[in-house]
Amino acid sequence: MRNLTHLKIQEKGTIKGFTDETLSVKLMEMGCLPGAEISLELIAPLGDPIAIEVAGYKLSLRKSEASCILLEEM
Repeated sequence: MRNLTHLKIQEKGTIKGFTDETLSVKLMEMGCLPGAEISLELIAPLGDPIAIEVAGYKLSLRKSEASCILLEEM
């Protein structure tokens, strides 16, 4: 199983779950719900943060936050 940081730009996946229970609440409040389709849109020049598209909008996350999102590949 891969996490969000393993995706390449424009690659998509489906959220399967989270590795950090505390951070998962914050991510779910931002629309990162299990079963939602997610795609990696941009990576900052130094690699952190990244921009994703989920639930119809763009969201910026730190790599540490993105690494706790587990994905099912599409």
